[in-house]
Amino acid sequence: MKKMFFNRSLSVLIPAVFLMLTSCVAQNEELSLKSKDNLNKIELSLSQYGKLSYKVTRKDQAIILDSPLGLNFENNDFTTGLSVVKVSSIEEKREKYELKVANNKVADHVFKSKSITFKNSKGALMTIDLIAGQEGVAFRYKFTEQEKQNRVLKNELTGFHIDQKAKGWLQPYNKAGDYTPGYEDFYVNVKPGDPINGARGESIGWCMPALFNVNDAKNWVLIAESGTDGSFPGCHLDPDSKDGVYRIAFAKNDEKFTLPLPDKENAYPESNLPWTMPWRVIMIGDKAGDILLSTMITDLAPASKIKDVSWIQSGKAAWSWWSHPEDFTPEMYNKFTDVSASFGFKYTLFDAGWEKANKEGKIVDYALSKGVQPLVWGFSEEYFDPVKRKKRFKELAEMGIKGVKIDFWCSDRQEVTAALQGVFEDAAKEHLLVNLHGTTVPRGWHRTWPNFVTAEAILGTESYFYEPRFPEKAAEQNTVLPFTRNVAGPADYTPFALTFRKYKRVNTSVHELAMAMIYTSGIIHFADSEEVFNSLPNELKTLIKEMPATWDKTEAIVADPGKSIVLSRKKDNLSYIIGINGTNSSLPVSIDLAKYGKGYSKFKIITEGKDPLMDFKVETFPLTANWQYNIAPKGGFIIEFIK
Repeated sequence: MKKMFFNRSLSVLIPAVFLMLTSCVAQNEELSLKSKDNLNKIELSLSQYGKLSYKVTRKDQAIILDSPLGLNFENNDFTTGLSVVKVSSIEEKREKYELKVANNKVADHVFKSKSITFKNSKGALMTIDLIAGQEGVAFRYKFTEQEKQNRVLKNELTGFHIDQKAKGWLQPYNKAGDYTPGYEDFYVNVKPGDPINGARGESIGWCMPALFNVNDAKNWVLIAESGTDGSFPGCHLDPDSKDGVYRIAFAKNDEKFTLPLPDKENAYPESNLPWTMPWRVIMIGDKAGDILLSTMITDLAPASKIKDVSWIQSGKAAWSWWSHPEDFTPEMYNKFTDVSASFGFKYTLFDAGWEKANKEGKIVDYALSKGVQPLVWGFSEEYFDPVKRKKRFKELAEMGIKGVKIDFWCSDRQEVTAALQGVFEDAAKEHLLVNLHGTTVPRGWHRTWPNFVTAEAILGTESYFYEPRFPEKAAEQNTVLPFTRNVAGPADYTPFALTFRKYKRVNTSVHELAMAMIYTSGIIHFADSEEVFNSLPNELKTLIKEMPATWDKTEAIVADPGKSIVLSRKKDNLSYIIGINGTNSSLPVSIDLAKYGKGYSKFKIITEGKDPLMDFKVETFPLTANWQYNIAPKGGFIIEFIK
């Protein structure tokens, strides 16, 4: 009897289990999306309690482990009790466009997309858009209904669960204060779950982009944002990453500095409906170089809102502040205009104090008479109010000024991200370029507003004045930032600072010069004095004159964050290989120069001279297939191919 009962029960149980498994598989397929090459996959899941989560794989290997999703509003909850209402068909979308500032002039990627709509226990609807492409996956929350009343978002549950055997490069997100947050801290090498350590000041989280080496070091992942507009604050990651789960955190209410922002108990995101929130971007590469060259952040950003971009031109600028931070005389500004003119730079930058000098010496007119276009410094408070901003931009344009460096934003609050969109738009109407300083990190904005040509949000060379740890850590940081900060957008590092400041530089002279060609910035603001520029060998003067500020094609030859980076860079008929060493030891490198110098017969190489900190050596050799070189500790090299 027992045997007969067991068999009969089993005959009922097997179909039930089969149906349940089939149903789970069907739901998993319904809630998942693969890239066109079938390598990258994002998959959503609903628990029996209606809690939403996701995971990401590449070649069926875990990249992001099961991670939470969901939103909690003041009067509506989308964290539990969710059910699927609708799943759209899969669409294929091609993003092909040119960037004014880029590693590669043309971006051309195909994405698969799908939208899944959920309802909560009250019947309210929430849609999640999914994207999967060759360079990674992304998702965003969206509310498509019409509703005039503002919704206030108290918490976003989104997390990124990183395997605890992984390693990462993360930058602490500094607590609000004088000049913070400004994304100007060291990237530190961490394991998932590590507490914040080694920050320049009190920190309350981790910045994005955040870089991880995962899947037993087989893959690299960069977590970032794209498409943030005035309807959402800039976000960072929560400091508590217990078990390797990094959660989204909002800007804080005290991030005000001197901006006229209202006092709030909490600076929660808020908007009426419809409301489309920023993309949560997960870039994936088999090599770190894949991350460096990814355009996924701009791929997901809105297309250019400027129809005619012919007036937007990249270039180089001389800049007096580094070598003469206390000299605001017309004579000093004019001296650096002369440097720009003599080196064929398109621009010169007049920093703080320029207005008084212009009244006394007409420095703007002098620059224009020399064929140099002036860029001027401004304080963020002057450009926060839309009426004042429009008036100010009009005045500057009428003076013949070409662009504005706007400083001291120091906030990720929603009001500030909205103001930045207004800055880009209003500046574009007057044909003005924009450079943000003391600011948040870019989030794809240089595609939407191509006149946004560069931004700080980087621990750059001014740190030789302010940060005692900078000299020793700078070389390492210089081999991390191209894989993190510079992927997010153009970076105003202000390279080539040979003069010793308060904290003495220990990187070699060639390392410093190479930084101008390693980082991507729509305008390269060269640090240092007229005397340093004039003392350079003629070959270096020619290099600086010819050096582009944007590139047609870039390849990563060596990509080892924290240790070394070697890039092949091409622009028109110019072709270079640039490398830097981030360590205290000599590093060997072997390159097939015949491959990268195809069509050229010789190569010129710039290396360290007798005094590695100040001197250069320039040599020319016939092209070779098996070129080997040892990069000096904290050193570098620049190769220029010659016909």
